[in-house]
Amino acid sequence: MSEKVDKFLAKLKEELKGSDPALVQDALSDAEEHLRMALEIELTDSPGLSEEVALRSIIDKYGNPREVALAYKELDARIPSGLAPIHEPEARSGLAKFFGVFSDPRAWGACLYMMISGLTGIVFGFWSIFGGMLAILMLMFIFGLPFTGLYLLSIRAIALIEGRIVEAFLAVRMPRKPLFLKQNQSWPEKFKSLVTESHTWKSLLFIALMLPLGLSYCLIVLLLFFTSISFIISPAMELIFHLPLELFGYEAFTPVWFLPVVVIVGIILLPATLHLAKFIGKLHGRFAKSMLVRK
Repeated sequence: MSEKVDKFLAKLKEELKGSDPALVQDALSDAEEHLRMALEIELTDSPGLSEEVALRSIIDKYGNPREVALAYKELDARIPSGLAPIHEPEARSGLAKFFGVFSDPRAWGACLYMMISGLTGIVFGFWSIFGGMLAILMLMFIFGLPFTGLYLLSIRAIALIEGRIVEAFLAVRMPRKPLFLKQNQSWPEKFKSLVTESHTWKSLLFIALMLPLGLSYCLIVLLLFFTSISFIISPAMELIFHLPLELFGYEAFTPVWFLPVVVIVGIILLPATLHLAKFIGKLHGRFAKSMLVRK
C-alpha cells in the first residue's frame, strides 16, 4: 500500500517543484492523508479488491499529480498571506518612503507580532524547555516514552500554531496543515517517526529560541514606541502639566529652546521604529520558514 502512495506523492512533489515549500508540505500532507485513509477504507469494505484497482479509482476521483498540483497552486495564489498588501506601492521619493511606512500593513503587522511574541515566547518557550527536561527525567520510568511522545507531538502542534501566527502578522507563507501521521502505525513506530524526523528537533529548537527572542522583540518595540511618543508630547507634558521627561529611569526638564528638537527626534523615531520592526519581521519570517517548514 505504501509504495504506490509514495510514488503518487513523489510525482506530486515533482509537479510542485519551484513552489513555496510551505505549499508543498500542505499539498503532500493533504494528499497522503486522503489517499491512505481512502485506500484503507476501500480495501476494508471490499476485501477482494486489489490495491492497484482501488488506488486507481481513488486517484480518478482525487485527480492525478499534475491536476492536484495545479489546483493547489491556483488556490494558493488566491489567498494572500496575512497582512501582505494586495498591490505593491508605486515608486516614491526617499522621504515619502520613510513616512509612508505608516500605511504599510506589513510594518504594523511586524510590530504587533513583536509585541505578541513576548507572551507566546514565554508560554511556548517555557513549555519547550520545562517539558523537555521533564520528558528526559521521565525516561527513567516505564511511562516516560509515552509522555515523551506526547511532548514531541505538542511541540509539532505549537510549531503549527506559531507558523500560523507568523503568516498572519509577517505575511510569510507557512504550513496550514499538520504533518500526517499514519493511523495504522503502532506507538513504537510513531515514536520512532517523531524522534528520527529532523523537523521535530528543528521545531523544538525554534520554539526554545522564541523565549529570548520574543522577550527581546517585545522590549525593543515597546521601548522605542514609548520613547518616541514621550518625545512628541514632551512640550505639553512639561509646559502645561509640569511633568519632567523620563528617559531610562532619569527624570529631567528639557530646556524650552531644545523642546522643538526633542519633538522632531520623536517624530523621526516613530516611523524609524516601524521600519526597524518591518526589517526584523522580514528576517524572523525567513528564520521561521527555514525552521518550521519540512524540506
